[in-house]
Order: sequence, then C-alpha cells, then structure tokens
Amino acid sequence: QIIGIERPGAMQSYWTVPAANLFRVPDSLTMEHAALIEPTAVAVHDVRMADLRAGEYAIVLGGGPIGALIALVARQKGARVLITEINPFRIQMLRGLGFEVVNPREDKWVDHVLAATGGAGADVVFEVTGVAAGAEMMTQALRSRGRVVIVGVFAKPAPVDLYKFFQKELWLTGARVYQREDFAEAIDLLARKTIEAPKIITNRMPLSKLGDGLEMMASGAPVMKILVECNA
Repeated sequence: QIIGIERPGAMQSYWTVPAANLFRVPDSLTMEHAALIEPTAVAVHDVRMADLRAGEYAIVLGGGPIGALIALVARQKGARVLITEINPFRIQMLRGLGFEVVNPREDKWVDHVLAATGGAGADVVFEVTGVAAGAEMMTQALRSRGRVVIVGVFAKPAPVDLYKFFQKELWLTGARVYQREDFAEAIDLLARKTIEAPKIITNRMPLSKLGDGLEMMASGAPVMKILVECNA
C-alpha cells in the first residue's frame, strides 16, 4: 500500500511513501517535537553502533545538532560524556543542558580526558565534525581497545593516525543514518521525554526563508536546530 501523508518532513507538505515504512506519531508529541524523530534516530543508531554501556566515558567531537543528540542519548544510556566544540553559542547551550564542554582550540582537552579517566582514556569517540581536525583528534584520547564511530560526512580524505590504531588495538566503524529499530527507540525517547531533545530547537522559519537558514548554519551563527515550516 502506498499512501500520502501531510507534513512528513523533507521540506515538503506531502510525500508518498510505502505504508510499511511509517510509524505512528504518539499523541503526546507535537508536530514540532515529532520533527526531531529523524535526527534523534540518527543519534540512537550512532550510540548503538558504538555498543556504548553505562559507566563508560564517551567523547563527542562536534557539538552541532547531531552531536548534541548523540550526547543526550549517550547520557541517557548512563555514559559520562564530554563534548568538544568551538562555537561559543553552542558551548554555552550545551553547558546549559548539563554537559561538560571544552574548546579544543583553547583547552588541553586530552589532559582533561586523562584526568577524568585515571589516565586510561575514553572508551568511545564519536567523530561528528566531518573535518580533518576531527579525524586527527579522534585517536588522541582513547584507551586501549577503545572505539571510534565516524558520524560526520567527510567531503575528502583526511589524515588519520593509523599507528595509534595499531598501538592501542582501536576499533573503527562508520554509522550511516539508521534502521527501523532506531526510529522506534527515538520515538519512545521523545514521547516519554527521556531526553531533552526539544531544547536544541533555536529557530523556526517558513520555507521561503530556507536559504537564510542554511546560510546561518554554514556561517556559524548563534543557532543550533532550525525547524522549517513547509505550510506556513
């Protein structure tokens, strides 16, 4: 069965999809909060791919919308979380959510991780920046047999310290979007208000202003998550 639904996302008012692909949005979720299901499913998938367990120490490199959601899901799993971010607005916002955040351009973040883990290093690193600096950082503060999950999309190859992979027997995996079970968990987390995902919404704008929104995101403006109203 193929059906059309109103306001499903993808910056469209209507979208035709196989009915088997649909999830029912709980009555407890507003359409605004339901718009966070898809990015939350990304974060759920990333954390699942990391096999993250309660009590482990996780580093999220990059505190944008996906990085923030990964941190929220990881904390909900019982992990200790450190976020690295360079945007002052996002640093302040993430700290307001109760996270420990360091600016790698200003802080000795590796020393910070080692001090917090008794010299062992982090269990998991989520690379969410998609830039060469993140690829360089991702091996610097991991413990032996630590795990790296590549979440950011790299437009071109980046140098990676493969010696550290050999030396510490590190594990590396990619995490591309999600699976059905990740959507189910994301809906549950949002419906039960288990994570504070709606707090990352900073802006709302009509579809006619989409270009302005994309420019704001690309320029490092004081925004986190922008919602686009397709039928405003």
